[in-house]
Amino acid sequence: MATAQAPHQWYTSTGKKTKFKKVLKHAEKSDIVYFGELHNNAIAHWLQLELVKALQEKGQMLVLGAEMFETDNQLGVNAFLSGEIEADSLGQQVRLWPNHKTDYQPLLDVAKQHGFPFVATNIPRRYASQVFRQGIESLDQLTEEEKAWIVPLPMKYDAALPGYQAMLDMMSGGHGGDNFPKAQAIKDATMAHFLLKHLQSDAIFVHFNGSYHSDNHSKAAVDQPGDGIPWYIHQDRPELKQLIITTITQADLSNLAEEHLHKADFILVVDEDVPTTY
Repeated sequence: MATAQAPHQWYTSTGKKTKFKKVLKHAEKSDIVYFGELHNNAIAHWLQLELVKALQEKGQMLVLGAEMFETDNQLGVNAFLSGEIEADSLGQQVRLWPNHKTDYQPLLDVAKQHGFPFVATNIPRRYASQVFRQGIESLDQLTEEEKAWIVPLPMKYDAALPGYQAMLDMMSGGHGGDNFPKAQAIKDATMAHFLLKHLQSDAIFVHFNGSYHSDNHSKAAVDQPGDGIPWYIHQDRPELKQLIITTITQADLSNLAEEHLHKADFILVVDEDVPTTY
């Protein structure tokens, strides 16, 4: 009879087993904490909530933010936080993900309970889709009101970054399809822009996003220039202390697979047999 293993294990960037309290200790010393998730992973969502609660219980002031909320929906998020509307009415004002009720509403609830800001950081999806279809230059035609919901243009872009290069390689062997990584980059750049806009000197900003938006930026990876949101933050505010957590799944939790070394400062490894939320 097989013996069930624990459903998750924490690792450092170099593949050493560690514990949640070590992650928490490093988070307390950071300006920005990214909790990179697999969107349908219940263990990751639970630990996101536990991290926020643990930081709050230690007396930390927090600002929360997430990819799952788009910048043009900030007023709706604020209406919930202020008590103007209840959770069951949020979907009338905010575009919610299908797994919002179980996976993201608890984070909003904590923010409301403790008076923490919750920032909608992601570009409205219609503009990212427009970049993919028509190129980033097409956004120059947006109105001034619409431009307020995205990163100021022109934005920095480095096609050689590993994540974007991988996307280019997916598209016709690297030829054509330049708009694919640019659509990803404008998401990263917009999230970084609004994260910095709402950063507070006396608070830790905890940001929730798909892991691919913040992977590959571990300080231990000396030859790795980094990817995604942290790269954009570093361009403007290199002095900020950024802590990256990523989530992966493996069949065996006893060792971290070599391919995941240096992917983040801390790697949350979840048993691949754990049921997904969708």
